[in-house]
Amino acid sequence: MTCLLDTCTFLWLTDQTENLSAAARAILENSANTLVLSQISSLEIQIKYKRGKLRLSLPPESLIRESIRQHGLNYLPLADEHIWATGRLPLLHGDPFDRLLIAQAIHESMVIITPDPHIQSYPVRAIW
Repeated sequence: MTCLLDTCTFLWLTDQTENLSAAARAILENSANTLVLSQISSLEIQIKYKRGKLRLSLPPESLIRESIRQHGLNYLPLADEHIWATGRLPLLHGDPFDRLLIAQAIHESMVIITPDPHIQSYPVRAIW
């Protein structure tokens, strides 16, 4: 199964695994699954870090690169198709980062690993 990590899921995988649900942890630990981090999450992390809304043990570029390597994550860049796909989504969630993640998951046929109940309102398979 190919799984897109919500930004908080990625951060918890990196530093606070106790926040992961049992189902999320099982998926993340199963080597048969392909785990994907979106460039959108990198942007969100950088912005929140710079604004002082997110504390990290390392600067974002170091933390993200190290976590990708350590956890064997695939990295998904933002494509125009993902942007256009957001226009086809109903306006159920106001967070632009989450809307882009939802669009990527749908467009790329991925499951999204997220605790966010708003994301689960969309036509995307979400697990937590």
